[in-house]
Amino acid sequence: MEPPRPELALVPRPTRLAVRHDRFRVDTTTRLRVTPGAEPAAALLRTYLEPALGRPLKHSADGAFVLAVDDTLTGLGEEGYGLTVGPHGVLLRAARTAGLLRGVQTIRQLLPAQAHLTGHRHRTGWDLPGVEITDVPAHPWRGTMLDVARHFQPVSYLHRYVDLLALHKLNVLHLHLTDDQGWRMPVAAYPRLTEVGGHRAESMVGPAGSTRFDGRPHGGSYTRAELEGLVSYAAERGVTVMPEVGVPGHVRAALAAHPELGNHPERHLDVWTRWGICENVLGTGDHVLDFFRTVLDEVMDVFPGQYVHLGGDECPTTEWENSPAAAARAAHEGLSGPRDVHGWLLGSLADHLLRAGRRPVAWAERDTRLPVDCTVMSWLEPGHAWRAARRGHDVVYADHRATYLDYPRGTGPQEPPGQPGYVVDLRTVHGLDLTPPAAEPELAGRVLGAQAQLWTEFVSTPEHIEYLTYPRLCALAERVWNPAADWAGFRERLAGHTARLDALGVASSLPEPTRA
Repeated sequence: MEPPRPELALVPRPTRLAVRHDRFRVDTTTRLRVTPGAEPAAALLRTYLEPALGRPLKHSADGAFVLAVDDTLTGLGEEGYGLTVGPHGVLLRAARTAGLLRGVQTIRQLLPAQAHLTGHRHRTGWDLPGVEITDVPAHPWRGTMLDVARHFQPVSYLHRYVDLLALHKLNVLHLHLTDDQGWRMPVAAYPRLTEVGGHRAESMVGPAGSTRFDGRPHGGSYTRAELEGLVSYAAERGVTVMPEVGVPGHVRAALAAHPELGNHPERHLDVWTRWGICENVLGTGDHVLDFFRTVLDEVMDVFPGQYVHLGGDECPTTEWENSPAAAARAAHEGLSGPRDVHGWLLGSLADHLLRAGRRPVAWAERDTRLPVDCTVMSWLEPGHAWRAARRGHDVVYADHRATYLDYPRGTGPQEPPGQPGYVVDLRTVHGLDLTPPAAEPELAGRVLGAQAQLWTEFVSTPEHIEYLTYPRLCALAERVWNPAADWAGFRERLAGHTARLDALGVASSLPEPTRA
């Protein structure tokens, strides 16, 4: 059976789509007409079309392929666009440049799958099917988190990862840069963070508690130039890179490099080789705060986006409960006891970000109390998201049972090892629902959107990343862009979209388990 035509296989599904019975031929004679403000979208369109045509499209004042910013189109918001493809031309319009970038991805998807093939694919021209599209996203935060701390990935792969996010109109790459098992963020004032914290002796084989290790050293870190280049590359595609530097737990790699940051500075720890929750957490001295303020200053220099993630999850309090220094700190700050040091540390560093004009983000679990200016990522229980919203937090939905892509796609024998605990299949992800409790519709305004998570304890290669990510991320992208799209329609469109992913070399070839 033939996959659906490109215009019938758009993912995410446009808000409004009318199919016309004509086509427009894009070839080397096609000229772009670009209005002021539309230049970034025109540059991106050329980037995508040049490999397919063999040469870049040129400008002309009377070009038939028009990209226009029109700020009177207020109904399209920040990221909406209108697209008309007819026999005599193409018109892509938006109120903001970001909307044009989303429209470019729709044009990219309207091309035949063969146009996406890697390697030599020059042709004299490609047909765009006739369509009338008006498309506006339901949510402003549509993202995914990639953990490069447990298993490092080169920046060249992150560029590809970003390009695939952009194809699906996702606009946030949450980059998990530090954890117990590795520190990937360069900090000029503290080079040991990557020199020591960026390398571990081996990795655990199997889930937390396993006694097997692979015996292979693992390491890597990014340069500042690499991360700045990634930020620019992503911005050209309408994607913001949000860094995560986690505190006060998940810091074993930092403590290996700087023991003075811990509750037992006399101990010399290694970068953790195990998975699970490490008992070692930050100490409570002023020097710890000063150290991480310096770290965050460099993070903000490299990543200019509004949001910076501070971690905050899975933080044992045992060391603080046994520490006279932590008890003294709790008393000095008027806390009820050492367990409350968690919120104090997070709040102190969140204040540093707020004073710099940024928005702190933190994971929330078991109703963790965070400063009200923190954007909350609720991962453990859906109810935590709504309780955070009631307290006045903005919320990004990240329920692990619907958005954690490190869980297996299915139960079949072909599945590679994954995070134990749940199976998150394609339909589960497509069932993502951001509707607030019926009696509290006003909470909907506090939900920025949702994102997928891919923790990489069991994931070391780009091929494995893409197998776990696709097509499940396609389902999440659809739900946060157009939640009105139904499951049956998504499955029909996914057949054609999979042909695009295959042409792009996305490693999703193992069959998705069938679920009625």
